[in-house]
Amino acid sequence: MSRELQPLGNRELCFAIFGAGFWSRFQLAAWQELENVRCVAIYNRTRTKAESLAQRFGQPRVYDDPEDLLLHERVDFIDIITDVDSHVPLVLLAARYKIPVICQKPMAPSLAAARKMVQKCQRAGVPLFIHENFRWQTPIRQLKRVLDDGQIGKPFRARIDMISGFPVFQNQPFLRELDQFILTDLGTHTLDVARFLFGEAKSLCCHTQKIHKDIQGEDVATVMLEMGLGTTVLVEMAYAENHLERECFPQTLVFVEGDKGSVELAPDYRIRVTTKHGTHARRYPPPRYAWADPAYDVVHASIVPCHANLLAALRGQGKAETTGEDNLRTLGLVFAAYDSAKASRLVHLSDSPI
Repeated sequence: MSRELQPLGNRELCFAIFGAGFWSRFQLAAWQELENVRCVAIYNRTRTKAESLAQRFGQPRVYDDPEDLLLHERVDFIDIITDVDSHVPLVLLAARYKIPVICQKPMAPSLAAARKMVQKCQRAGVPLFIHENFRWQTPIRQLKRVLDDGQIGKPFRARIDMISGFPVFQNQPFLRELDQFILTDLGTHTLDVARFLFGEAKSLCCHTQKIHKDIQGEDVATVMLEMGLGTTVLVEMAYAENHLERECFPQTLVFVEGDKGSVELAPDYRIRVTTKHGTHARRYPPPRYAWADPAYDVVHASIVPCHANLLAALRGQGKAETTGEDNLRTLGLVFAAYDSAKASRLVHLSDSPI
């Protein structure tokens, strides 16, 4: 069953959320910060979870069958916030019904599956967007402006760090069971930040480690990328839950060297630019929302501008930054990193993501 796509324009848009887990309440709260968009239904395979989320946000209807929802609700798009293994069938369902779809990261459990999602949506004429919000963090957007303004000249080396002793497994225990953990969970964010700041990569090499003994996947990864514009980027990520002198969770830290100076995204959202004229520093904290968990503040705040960008694209009022096609390149880096770590070798990357 399918229906014709209609221009969305400026009218109120109605959507459904698929998934009622840890992140859903923050996604839904962020949607409520925007005008002329309204959630009308929630699906979750465990109906009681959908009912709990619906009661919390005053939502009218819940379902435990996604197709039943699409048969009975008139929605302009769906927002998928489920586990990665369910992304493919839910996106393909949206494509079959010709409904625009936003999908959480990682897009799919394999690059082949992600390509299938993109191709099916392309053939159906259905927009596929990936909710990749790290690049929308307030300090990272400002760092991008510094680089684009040429304040430090041409970047030649950079380091992106997301290293934390935060007990991430406490509120997301399912992460313990993932055969592939930190590169799919956190690497999708940090490698996308690398692309956002420095363009596409030509090659990479990766080393992974497992510090926790009671988890399936890796919890430490180090990736070195050669970017197409000549910048060497080292991406370091860890959830080793060890004791750290500098604990900045969930802030991503960045240091960039250019031929005319350097810029650092330091703790407490402080950006320091150093050139021949001296060092200038300023804080760029995220907006504060009452619904955001203080432990995830900068991350939760970034959901709102990410939503706004995707909503504008759905209305035909701008271009989405994190389309399915674009995110294939990020996911390509993730799985190339796994290949590199497994074979202990340099991986050269294709120019085409599809």
